[in-house]
Amino acid sequence: MIHLSRPAALLVFAALTAFCASSLPLGAAQPAKPAAAPTAPPPPAEEKPAPYDSQLTRLAEVLGSISYLRQLCGAEQEDWRAMMAKLLDSDTANEPRRRERLTAAFNRGYRSFAAVHTTCTDSARAAEQLYRNEGATLAAEIAGRFGN
Repeated sequence: MIHLSRPAALLVFAALTAFCASSLPLGAAQPAKPAAAPTAPPPPAEEKPAPYDSQLTRLAEVLGSISYLRQLCGAEQEDWRAMMAKLLDSDTANEPRRRERLTAAFNRGYRSFAAVHTTCTDSARAAEQLYRNEGATLAAEIAGRFGN
């Protein structure tokens, strides 16, 4: 079992273990906002690669692969897309190009298995377990080395 103590470590590890829920109940109406003059969004922050971007890119691919394989084999389905979205929201705020690269990595991981596995087989199950292990290792490494 992996134990993480740093707050930033928990954020990365949460991508593998939990998903984001809306603060409003399903079907609840959002409060009306008073009419205001439209404002331009803030300019994107200068995009500098994070020192852990290569590992985070691989983690995104792994999450995409797990998402496909778990769905294919009918396993208890966590919402891996929501987990990835939460990770993107927390790590790529105001960095649209970086967000696009990580989203592309998730989709690449998903599609790479979709192109090969059309039915759940023993090899698909084995690959899913290997990818879960790799994802946990990557999350722990990123959090342990770069968490604050």
